[in-house]
Amino acid sequence: MSNTQGINHLGLAVKDLTATRDFFVELLGWTESGYDPDYPRTAVSDGVVRLTLWQVDDRYPVHEFDRRQNIGLHHLALTVETEADLDELHQRLLDNDITIEFAPELLSDGPRKHMMCYEPGGIRIEFIWAGL
Repeated sequence: MSNTQGINHLGLAVKDLTATRDFFVELLGWTESGYDPDYPRTAVSDGVVRLTLWQVDDRYPVHEFDRRQNIGLHHLALTVETEADLDELHQRLLDNDITIEFAPELLSDGPRKHMMCYEPGGIRIEFIWAGL
């Protein structure tokens, strides 16, 4: 029997707290809570997943994450309800100059589909439609 019950939250260090918060709140429709300008940090949630976003200290050199060379987060995968939602989200991200790694495509042999993008600070995010 497991001693844990799922993720409470996932903390992400981000290059630009405002830009990353806006990605989640403005483009994905998440809600923000817990903003603390002294730390600085904030929390965002889609009602199921909660992320805490922590501003990196810009007094030091920022090192971009490379999923092939660094230990840690490879990517964050989020579920979308319908195939149409995935397609609409793809277009919204394009319209807002979000870097798309690949457009919606079949995942393995399908019918599941997914796409991959980078939020403004460079964190790799996958969106998955379960194909049901």
